[in-house]
Amino acid sequence: RYEPTWGSLDARPLPAWFDEAKFGVFIHWGVFSVPSFGSEWFWWYWQKEKREPYVKFMEANYPPGFSYEDFGPLFTAEFFDPNQWADILKASGAKYVVLTSKHHEGFTLWGSKYSWNWNAVDVGPKRDLVAELAASVRNRTDLHFGLYHSLFEWFNPLFLEDATNVFKTRKFPTSKSLPELYEIVTKYQPEIIWSDGNGNAPDTYWNSTGFLAWLYNDSPVRDTVVTNDRWGVGSICTHGGFYTCSDRYNPGHLLPHKWENCMTIDRRSWGYRRDAQLSDYLTIEDLVKQLVETVSCGGNLLMNIGPTHDGRIAVIFEERLRQMGAWLEVNGEAIYGTKPWRAQNDSVTPEVWYTFSPKEGTVNAVFLNWPVSGILELGEPQAKLGETQVKLAGYKELLKWVALGEKGLIIALPQLTPKQLPCHWGWTLQLTAIK
Repeated sequence: RYEPTWGSLDARPLPAWFDEAKFGVFIHWGVFSVPSFGSEWFWWYWQKEKREPYVKFMEANYPPGFSYEDFGPLFTAEFFDPNQWADILKASGAKYVVLTSKHHEGFTLWGSKYSWNWNAVDVGPKRDLVAELAASVRNRTDLHFGLYHSLFEWFNPLFLEDATNVFKTRKFPTSKSLPELYEIVTKYQPEIIWSDGNGNAPDTYWNSTGFLAWLYNDSPVRDTVVTNDRWGVGSICTHGGFYTCSDRYNPGHLLPHKWENCMTIDRRSWGYRRDAQLSDYLTIEDLVKQLVETVSCGGNLLMNIGPTHDGRIAVIFEERLRQMGAWLEVNGEAIYGTKPWRAQNDSVTPEVWYTFSPKEGTVNAVFLNWPVSGILELGEPQAKLGETQVKLAGYKELLKWVALGEKGLIIALPQLTPKQLPCHWGWTLQLTAIK
């Protein structure tokens, strides 16, 4: 049994499925999806920081005295079709999904008895959005279902009172935050608890270790659940299951501990923005590059989309997800279930990243630029004459190559028209019998 101490909790082995999965989809959805302007931090930027674009937006579009709470009934979700969402998630090639059950605004997407009249069953959609998505994901896909939960809430009076008392009192976690965590685990049995928002309070204030000990020892998901590292000041990148370290974390080198790069297709926001321009969205080339770099260095990629207030996954997000799925259909063997190789990227040719498939004993070299010459030089792998084979994922015939001894090898790529290419945006060479 795990003790409620970081020493004990950190010794828990991470359930194997998480490292094997490599790729997940993050979904930021909530009342902030109604103004859908600027950022999911709309309430904070408008009311607390009083940032000019937010103040002006409200003055121009809403009556005087309109409060953030007034957005609640406008969060309607009339087009939310959880089966359609599940089908898009499946098509993306992702192996897990993480839904924001509650962001820093405090609005829960399930009918929490600890969030009276500020939840999706009492206000707005009048539906349990968490339950509906969980059911569809489990019925229609093999994705693991996870939930994001914010520990703190910007404007909750109990939290503000505790903060004024320098967190010597614990009214907010005992009456709101912790009961919600126990509630979502018991009710929806998520296999990821993605905690966030420590509110500048230590883990002792949140009783994070007490909750995690229960989660790992006695909860219905104790054997399969994974958690992140955002459990109070000082825990990030230090304690918990996998490390997130910071948003859009991509170190570019191998880390000794399992980590995740959580990033978002819209460069500027995690929630949906009606005012986004096309150039604000990462291209599929950008996203494939992120995935390959992340997995080579031992991480998972958690790629975020923000649905609309009425429950649609915007077409641009759907396209990116389906493109990623199409790429993974050809190159998935270089991603899923792989381990980092002795080299993460190539020493001679830039934009070449390596992974290792332990079952097949294959070294995968993913190259992001198709060379004009049709010749690809790799400085890291050392070939064995008469043994080494080089294959292009999605192409039938073996490729010809010449060994350069300790300096690697040169590979002749097939001469293909754009239509004959097995995929776009990045290609995988599968090398067997390599030193």
